[in-house]
Amino acid sequence: MPRAPLAATLPPLRGRVQHDVALAPFTWFRVGGPADVLVRPADVDDLLVLLRDMPGAMPLTVLGAASNLLIRDGGIRGVALRLARGFSAIDVEADGIVAGAAALDVTLAETAAASGLAGLEFLVGVPGTVGGAVAMNAGAYGGEIRDVLDWAEVATPDGLVRLSADALAFAYRHATLPARGVVTRARFHAIPGDRAAVTARLAAIRAEREAAQPVRARTGGSTFKNPPGEKAWALIDAAGARGLTLGAAQVSAKHCNFLLNLGGASAADLEALGEDVRARVLAHAGVTLEWEIKRIGEPAP
Repeated sequence: MPRAPLAATLPPLRGRVQHDVALAPFTWFRVGGPADVLVRPADVDDLLVLLRDMPGAMPLTVLGAASNLLIRDGGIRGVALRLARGFSAIDVEADGIVAGAAALDVTLAETAAASGLAGLEFLVGVPGTVGGAVAMNAGAYGGEIRDVLDWAEVATPDGLVRLSADALAFAYRHATLPARGVVTRARFHAIPGDRAAVTARLAAIRAEREAAQPVRARTGGSTFKNPPGEKAWALIDAAGARGLTLGAAQVSAKHCNFLLNLGGASAADLEALGEDVRARVLAHAGVTLEWEIKRIGEPAP
């Protein structure tokens, strides 16, 4: 369906609706094709109208910070949804924090530390948004979302629902959301603690991450899930793939579970390099690595 007629099938919205939008600038890899339509709802009510009244057969793709995401070069059909200002509030409570889906995980961790709340420090090592973290049960440095989540509010075509951690059926890097469900905000429990101690823990995680990961590169974070009892980076290293390149795509020499865009790589280059790494690990260790980075969209024509 041509882009203009496609957009005309959407309900009237108060937020921003754009056609044929380049998505590469939104992603950490800086690659990927355009979205047919990019929608940024004004607030929860606007989002609920979109989910309720958009055509049921129209594809819907939710974008967070696009930090752990590879958008293919042909782009995304249908609606790409990005939550922004109306979804970024953070409210501190005595024993926890309620954060909007568009709030950054690092901001949530910093707010908790500044408020003397402990238990959310690991989130300073999670690049992304609260909504994305809930949707994939993000984790790092010994913590996971399922360890700290009290509830998440999720917009659906039938309205807004509040789901407990149990209802989300968390698994490793996975949560079970309702069909076309979009996380809008979530509450995380925390423990009142010493502000200086919590801040020091935050600084330690930052320093450890800076030392071990290519945090200033064009990357998508951890590329593959850790197999049971194994570390993906160690399997990749043992298979001889550290520093491997394909065009301008590279397996990081600093941390070989990270793929890098050295400048000018395509999404196809990065994905093909990842598949080469998987093949090498399978041949060397007999282990099939599973992608942790979410790959979406269509290949280039």
